[in-house]
Amino acid sequence: MVIIIDYHVGNLKSVLNGCRRAGIKAQISSDKDTIRNAKALILPGVGTFKAAMEHLKETDLIDTIKECKEKGTPILGICLGMQILFEEGNEVSQTKGLGFLSGQVAPIQCTLKIPHMGWNELYFENEHPLLKYLSEKEDVYFVHSFQAYCPTEEVVAYARYKEAYIPAIVAKENVMGCQFHPEKSGETGKKILKAFKEMIAC
Repeated sequence: MVIIIDYHVGNLKSVLNGCRRAGIKAQISSDKDTIRNAKALILPGVGTFKAAMEHLKETDLIDTIKECKEKGTPILGICLGMQILFEEGNEVSQTKGLGFLSGQVAPIQCTLKIPHMGWNELYFENEHPLLKYLSEKEDVYFVHSFQAYCPTEEVVAYARYKEAYIPAIVAKENVMGCQFHPEKSGETGKKILKAFKEMIAC
């Protein structure tokens, strides 16, 4: 079973429905033992980096998630859930993240309207199983004002928002993230979740 972590931040039902459309057996939970026994974890999130980390602390789930990461459980962060996988965020105030990925989260530097909201094409940076069913320039749906600034070796795919280079899919070992919302990205999002399902064989 894939567990969608409930830490009071995010549109959980939308993620659950997206998983079901991709054939993933998933459930929403904040129970530590359920999370520890999961085949994979999905970390959603909507809001600010600081609030997300505060909610993780309040629900006492940080150590449990770190245990799962250390034992190799696949973890997929979505939108803000992807951002808190990094070392720190600079939203509201400087806040320490989970530290699973290298780099920080800071405002998008772009002359276009912020937030970056709408459909944008994906361009591939590095090979990864999440790209199995995708072709370059497929569109996915973004809603965000902050982005990751990280090593290119951790970037699987990126989007261009005029002059801004936005890491769209990131990965390191068993930790992955999508800055966009695969559950709101139609058939392209479904293909990404299908590839994730095959990675965890559930």
